[in-house]
Amino acid sequence: MSEEIKEVRKRKRKRKRKEEEEEGGSVYAEKAPDFGALASLYPSFHPFVKLCPHPSIDWSDFNATRELTRVLLHHRHSLNWWIPDGHLCPTVTNRSNYIHWLHHLLSSNFISNHPNLSLRGFDIGTGASCIYPLLAASLHGWSFVGSDVTDVAIEWAQRNVDSNPHISQLIEIRKVQANADASCVGLQHSLNALFTTDNNTYHGPPILVGVVQDDENFDFCMCNPPFFQSLEEAGLNPKTSCGGTSHEMVCPGGERAFITRIIQDSTQLKDRFRWFTSMVGKKSNLKHLISKLWEVGVTIVKTTEFVQGRTHRWGLAWSFLTPMHKSSISLPDKKNTSFMLQGLQRQHGAINVLEAVKSHFSLHGLSCTLNTSSFTVDVTASKDDCDSIPSNELPIIYKAVVCQPTTETSNGSSLNLPHERLCFRISVFQQIPGTLLVKGSLQDTNSPLSGTFSVIFRKLEEVLRDKFCTKSV
Repeated sequence: MSEEIKEVRKRKRKRKRKEEEEEGGSVYAEKAPDFGALASLYPSFHPFVKLCPHPSIDWSDFNATRELTRVLLHHRHSLNWWIPDGHLCPTVTNRSNYIHWLHHLLSSNFISNHPNLSLRGFDIGTGASCIYPLLAASLHGWSFVGSDVTDVAIEWAQRNVDSNPHISQLIEIRKVQANADASCVGLQHSLNALFTTDNNTYHGPPILVGVVQDDENFDFCMCNPPFFQSLEEAGLNPKTSCGGTSHEMVCPGGERAFITRIIQDSTQLKDRFRWFTSMVGKKSNLKHLISKLWEVGVTIVKTTEFVQGRTHRWGLAWSFLTPMHKSSISLPDKKNTSFMLQGLQRQHGAINVLEAVKSHFSLHGLSCTLNTSSFTVDVTASKDDCDSIPSNELPIIYKAVVCQPTTETSNGSSLNLPHERLCFRISVFQQIPGTLLVKGSLQDTNSPLSGTFSVIFRKLEEVLRDKFCTKSV
């Protein structure tokens, strides 16, 4: 890996940490738990901790991970908790980061703020651990409905709620009936014709439709879906042991099919939830799921990445409510951004890449000026130019901007925004033979369209890599 790429990644990590600090990140976002300190405070945890060369535990030992979860919940959150052998043992750090992200969404102005400070959530598949309702009620005082299918999960979730009387009145545990009523079944059969996955369509118990009651409204739902298509796939990582029953870990089609069903259900319950959210275990599934969301007419999509140690998960959120601001898209504004083109063939130099840049933007009707002396292309895009770009040619997140051509005044009327311009410069620099640096510079950060710059530049990167690189870097 080149030093330039390492430096870019280092800057990205530093920027991400700063953003988390500004948002008041969870206690685990930056600093991992101190196993040595916990072992000294909790004698029951001490046998699981290896103190040399530094305090650690055996992550392949279910009893160790369960005891760690128990002491963290008690030490940090004053929660009493336990689960039986074989059930999914949640990591407190990762779950806390999900709740922190939800808190950020719910307190933001992406959509209209809730007039009531008492927020209500729905936890899909709360499990024996009931971890999300317990944490969120403890941290923020949110009320919850936690649903599950198996009798054992329902029994232990209720035990964990009852073991914490200071928040037990905030949490309802609800059993999902495996067989939905006839009207629900008929509805899902009709929806299945529209929502099919590349592998399997979800045919399991109800998730939201048939579980949410007719008179209920929620601020959000959340979910840690079954990530895997089979138990064999679930057991591919022998270095960790978080347990998990087949209901918790596996469903036909894996997480893609399960979350697609949540998307289906959200189209029927669009006025009953402010936000629909789910954790995603595979980044490769995000693009497919976001595409499904735009197909069903959501108004906003937000994504994030949860990083704790070596574990990476992604958060996906969507809403059907009217966004408060045009610029509420998932990517932050950036004035300067860049990428490396490596593995170029000998006949392809900087001038060829510049011409390809100009051709790419000209194809969509954007105004382009190529300067061969400075090796730059200046690009200007009007709002109408952006609207004319085919939706299948730019990342789907871009629709969150282009589908909102008006803004509302204080009296509720709409105003057109006729003078929006996005101006940026693309520069190409020779690094070493076969390697070029492509840099994008936003000329006017105050432009109402500045939030789209990262999206457009990312698409340009994809186009240039496909055209010039002999391998993906």
